[in-house]
Amino acid sequence: MQKILFSTLIIAFLSVSACTNMSRTQQGALSGGAIGAGAGLGIAAITGGSLGLGALLGGGIGAVAGGLYGNDQERHDRHRN
Repeated sequence: MQKILFSTLIIAFLSVSACTNMSRTQQGALSGGAIGAGAGLGIAAITGGSLGLGALLGGGIGAVAGGLYGNDQERHDRHRN
């Protein structure tokens, strides 16, 4: 089960890593989601929790945090110009 979930996450990450013309908000959400899913998966594996739930929660939290950070960067860039 762990190998299947890990392989699925790697394939999903590689399939969206080549996206171009994204705003900073979109880039932040995508990067945060990928990093969060990996972190959630790792933490769940270490603690013996559910790998799928760990990846799902980590990915969701990471996507929100990354999107907020990217949006803040966009607003900062707009005010500078």
